[in-house]
Amino acid sequence: MTLAQTALDAVTVGRWQFGITTVYHFVLVPLTIGLSLLVAIMQTAWHRTGKEHWLQATRFFGKLLLINFALGVATGIVQEFQFGMNWSEYSRFVGDIFGAPLAIEALLAFFLESTFLGLWIFGWGRLSKGMHLATIWCVAIGTMLSAAWILAANAWMQHPVGARFNPETGRAELDGVAGFLKLITSGVYLSEYAHVITSAWLVAGSFVAGIALWWMVRTAREGSEQAVAQSRDVWRPIARFGLIAVLIGGLGTAASGHIQGQEMVAAQPMKMAAAEGICVDTDGAAFTVAQFGSCPLGDDGAHPTQFIRVPGVASFMSHNSFSATSEGVSDIQARMVGLLNSDPNFTAKYGDASQYDFRPPQMVTFWSFRLMIGLGMLAFLLAAWGLWATRGGRTSSSKWLGVVALVNLPLPFAAASFGWIFTEMGRQPWVVVPNLGALSAGSDLGSVAMMTEIGVSPNVPAWQMLATLILFTLLYGVLGVFWYVLMKRYAVEGIHSSPEADKPTAETPAELSFGY
Repeated sequence: MTLAQTALDAVTVGRWQFGITTVYHFVLVPLTIGLSLLVAIMQTAWHRTGKEHWLQATRFFGKLLLINFALGVATGIVQEFQFGMNWSEYSRFVGDIFGAPLAIEALLAFFLESTFLGLWIFGWGRLSKGMHLATIWCVAIGTMLSAAWILAANAWMQHPVGARFNPETGRAELDGVAGFLKLITSGVYLSEYAHVITSAWLVAGSFVAGIALWWMVRTAREGSEQAVAQSRDVWRPIARFGLIAVLIGGLGTAASGHIQGQEMVAAQPMKMAAAEGICVDTDGAAFTVAQFGSCPLGDDGAHPTQFIRVPGVASFMSHNSFSATSEGVSDIQARMVGLLNSDPNFTAKYGDASQYDFRPPQMVTFWSFRLMIGLGMLAFLLAAWGLWATRGGRTSSSKWLGVVALVNLPLPFAAASFGWIFTEMGRQPWVVVPNLGALSAGSDLGSVAMMTEIGVSPNVPAWQMLATLILFTLLYGVLGVFWYVLMKRYAVEGIHSSPEADKPTAETPAELSFGY
């Protein structure tokens, strides 16, 4: 397909637009989820211990949370409009199911977090200390509830449950209360939610630790008595708090990711086979570190070039057994064709399944999977180094520790973004992946599936999608610059003022500003 043809293909442009706006938005989401919790814990530590460095930390990172939250709201609004405009056929097909969790998220979770965030901003010196603390905890709970409902909708697209296909309307319908309960208790959903939440802790912990380590090293290297005291008494405990959050988040991300991967082996075997570079069914499949090229269909075509293969590890990751059989791309394709052709609703809508290629973009799937894991592991290694360097009351003046802390700041964000790219690109060519178990059993749930190419809106021409793609990309680019400038400005500003002079009281309520 030439560049001109691509620019005039509604499906391709629609996918690019949704992909770009989603990645832009999701860069901000894990920091909001994780940082709201960490700020709540910081304020709780101040409330319980009375130590002023926790108040300073609460207010310092609270400023950064507000900036991130505001940009997250601005970039997230576009997402829901796209469902109804660029992807109206998809919305028509799944609206009965997909709309429910999104509506709950908007009406309950978002209003909870935004309302109490406002109370937290204005409440310094106006609300009692305990009541004010409760507001930031409501914000943290709201962000996690918001993620819960959005991920319920996404997990259903990855593995539909609790639904039935109505052949008269051609739509998927929720199977009553029992169907809703299946939607929010499916293994795919629970593992996905745990993975996103723990990865948000990893991102936020790295953010807090990175800034605090840099300040700890900088003030320690200044050498003055006041600077050394600030390094030891303010930045060191904040840095260690962030590093502990990285370790907890990293371990949780690894454990939940392992469980989620095994859920995906059952629900989306093609995605995981492409991620592992397994071309045919293999006993004791090896983990491949690097691959170039894609697995062919059948015996025709050259197999990909693979480097550094560790025997049995891919099978262990998928089945907890080094000798288990892992499904391969070519064999999964053949089985998918047979299953789909056994469903009269599929053949009536799409025709013979053998005409379709059910492989996702394999190089994107393969490398995004590895970049997600690799970049997350780097943050974990920094946490181990930082905790060792600050053990036993020590502060560190190591220039390299400060530099690495700054270099590491964007890496967890990138890891989280690559995780979403893997999740969404790996399920192509489906926008709603068929439930393979239901297909095998002949259940009407097996007909609840949709290929991406027919989910796009038939009445929105490609040139309009292209125009909005360019507009949103430029607009989000400008917003991204503002986000970076503001975050850098207040991070570099640091904590300089006297705690007692800066502390809001009931007699001197804080003004509405970033110095609240």
